[in-house]
Amino acid sequence: MRELESPWIDFNLYLITGRDECRGRNLDEVVEEALRGGVRAIQLRDKSASTKELYETAYELRRLTTRYGAKLIINDRVDIALAVDADGVHIGVQSLPIYKVRKLLGERKVIGVSCHNQVQAITAQELGADFITFGPVFYTASKAPYGDPVGLERLCTVTDILQIPVFALGGINLTNCDEVLACRVRGIALISAILSADDPREAARALIAKLPPLEPTL
Repeated sequence: MRELESPWIDFNLYLITGRDECRGRNLDEVVEEALRGGVRAIQLRDKSASTKELYETAYELRRLTTRYGAKLIINDRVDIALAVDADGVHIGVQSLPIYKVRKLLGERKVIGVSCHNQVQAITAQELGADFITFGPVFYTASKAPYGDPVGLERLCTVTDILQIPVFALGGINLTNCDEVLACRVRGIALISAILSADDPREAARALIAKLPPLEPTL
């Protein structure tokens, strides 16, 4: 499973931002608490923000992630990623094609792809993605527009056939995390389990403690 693994995927918990999940708290402050809890990869996702607002948030998160030695990946916006020297971009089926994103970013940046079925997952690998998120595994309101949950069986199938890291996404929390990890995923991607927690730092620590240690990369 590790033949095509990028050396840049040095994390196993992938935190996706969502202002609405912060319960009225400042996003930057909640993210910093998560970083203090051990999170080492943040995806900035804010489809409602203007370009200026998104840049300003990305700039602040780049400052924070640099301080804590974490990756910053920007959802969809290659221009914002380049503007703040982010570590990569996360794209979907309606985004720029992978080859174009790679040409713009270069070889030392990360490209993640959102996949919701086996065909999308295989295609993403064949076209050069560094990793995918696969889901929603369980029901979650934020992913309801993408259809019914894929479930654990399909998740396990995808992790078996892919050679790049798979991050399970959708409704994952401390209670069901063990079921997901049994599918031999590289890690988990989530939003509310940390951002909506009373104590995001402790929530991050508890989830990371569940995850297997990362294999060393060359």
